[in-house]
Amino acid sequence: MLLVSTVSSPRLYVYMMGQDDPKKCSANRLVKLRLAIPLYRRSQIPRGALVLDPYAGKLLTPSDREKVLRYGIVAVDCSWRKAETVFSKHLSRNGRRLPLLLPANPINYARGGMLSSLEALSGALYILGLKEEAKELLKCFKWAPNFLELNREPLDAYASATNEEELARLMEEFFPRLHTTPDG
Repeated sequence: MLLVSTVSSPRLYVYMMGQDDPKKCSANRLVKLRLAIPLYRRSQIPRGALVLDPYAGKLLTPSDREKVLRYGIVAVDCSWRKAETVFSKHLSRNGRRLPLLLPANPINYARGGMLSSLEALSGALYILGLKEEAKELLKCFKWAPNFLELNREPLDAYASATNEEELARLMEEFFPRLHTTPDG
């Protein structure tokens, strides 16, 4: 299993909002298995850590790897019904939006972009070139390895992108009907 404190792996954090069914919550499982460090207040988000934010203006790119290895990455575990309100509070200046991916979780299967915390962290690790860590993380739910199969081509392409413009072009190429700009 992935160790939170290894030098070559980034620290994974989950800002726990407690808005979902605890039995189905992927973030709870990550914390229970000691694969992620729980945060319970916004003030606990480490300075410099990247925060995965579906409404952020900047996309996560492979060039963010060194920052993530140094400071870590944070998934915000909140209900999708409350996400717009939660993220409107500007949790961090270091917010990054994942390029479009399809969830494999049973609740939002294939509903573009509606990833679980587990899928968001795994997708981020994969894009950052930490593919083995991404695969290892997905072992904590039976359905989770399907996330990589469902998104194999886009993830490989995103991991090879050199900038945000290329990522935007790739999203349009892979998901022409689902692709939206940050403005809507």
